[in-house]
Amino acid sequence: MPRPRIVIAGGTGFIGKFLINAWASRHDIVVLTRRQCNRHTQASVRYVCWNPPQDAEWMRVVDGADLLINLTGKSVNCRYTEKNREAILQSRIQATAALGRAIKQAAIPPACWINASSATIYRHAEDHAQDEYTGETGHDFSMDVCHAWERCFFEQDTALTRKVALRIGITLGAGSALDTLLRLAKTGLGGRQGSGRQKVTWIHYLDLIGIMYWIWKHPKMEGIFNCCSPNAVSNNHFMQTLRKAAGIPFGIPMPEPFIRMGALLIGTSPELVLKSRWVVPTRLLQSGFVFRYPHLQQALEDIIDTMPLQQNRDMGCYIN
Repeated sequence: MPRPRIVIAGGTGFIGKFLINAWASRHDIVVLTRRQCNRHTQASVRYVCWNPPQDAEWMRVVDGADLLINLTGKSVNCRYTEKNREAILQSRIQATAALGRAIKQAAIPPACWINASSATIYRHAEDHAQDEYTGETGHDFSMDVCHAWERCFFEQDTALTRKVALRIGITLGAGSALDTLLRLAKTGLGGRQGSGRQKVTWIHYLDLIGIMYWIWKHPKMEGIFNCCSPNAVSNNHFMQTLRKAAGIPFGIPMPEPFIRMGALLIGTSPELVLKSRWVVPTRLLQSGFVFRYPHLQQALEDIIDTMPLQQNRDMGCYIN
């Protein structure tokens, strides 16, 4: 019996590397990447170079795939110049549209297409949590990018392919934003950021892998799903818990003016830190998904304890 084939667009990033590590032992994986296509240590992993919006030979790998995952997009961790803003948007739109064309041309289209989105699509919320049913979105650069990305995704004419958009919270693991926060904490700057009241919506990388696999294997799941722990915390609580997990006794708070000045100097947006993202995964919980790391303390302790080994960690619990 042939092994299932998974195509991961943008699979050389932080999340893609964990997906490959989790699934390569039982699945054939094709990674679409703009970077140099190196060989993987496992024979089941193949890298194919692509350059959306150009249609080319890479489109053939989508034909007959069992699952397509799109993680493509320029990192938002950059200076918010006009050039970078346009690249952040267009890298997502162009890749999504190109994948839609590949599916439409496929003789055997993928059964399921999971497209990344972001929990930052919801408004700043300190009053109550936002979910897929009643959550309120808004308009700023980050939210507008998410709206455009999801709109492009759902507009693709893929009648035989089930589509799921994952509004992903801050993903915690080695190589993520957690590395920066740990470095700050180790220098003594691990106190609350701004008022500390703003909510942090987060997810352990193992739960993210589990959610993608769960959605793939449950064919009635489609549409928009929030992809985050059910237990968002305040920024103050997050930083306290991080210091505790890392064995750091104290942290100096960073006032909002300091954060805004720093963001201005490096050309990025202070909302990456100051925006309150209070999001809950109502639809996932209704589907029966059980989080392995629903609480922040156990998540951070696990991640910090296993950081040097995470790229080679046994993740068989999420591929059954």
